[in-house]
Amino acid sequence: MNYLFLDNGFEEIEALTTVDLLRRAGVELTTVAIRGAIEVTGSHQIIVHADRLFEDCDFADAETLILPGGAAHLENHEGLCNLLKKHNAEDKLIAAICYAPSVLGRLGILEGKQATCYPGFENFLGESYIGGLVVESKNVITAKGPGLSSDFAFCLIEKLKGSEVADAVYDAAQY
Repeated sequence: MNYLFLDNGFEEIEALTTVDLLRRAGVELTTVAIRGAIEVTGSHQIIVHADRLFEDCDFADAETLILPGGAAHLENHEGLCNLLKKHNAEDKLIAAICYAPSVLGRLGILEGKQATCYPGFENFLGESYIGGLVVESKNVITAKGPGLSSDFAFCLIEKLKGSEVADAVYDAAQY
């Protein structure tokens, strides 16, 4: 199972584009609200109903953990931070876009890896920051910002389902 985490203030285009394209590709994906309410309000006041609450998941089947940007308090959720560190220690896939790579940087997950992020958050990535639009390095995929949401999702699809599936969704989406 793959999990995308939502907190109030998330970037809708980053989260919803990723969810939409991954589900079109047949990727099993669960959206998870991290603050105890199933309804999560995005940065542009779009209300999304997450599939599950964080506390109702055990994540034993987690293949990929995905963080959209915008939610400035992801790093304050102890359970999510512990899950990210454990997932990284097991060399499992973690993906983050926009602001969210800075969370990975703060947690030490980017050490020895390359990454990108939204302009202004580079200092949280330290020596891992290389710029770029979408960067895949070891078990981590990062993307620069909202305009790259589709590219970010297609990179995930290719990693999870292969290039044939990614190409089919790419073509069907008329991207």
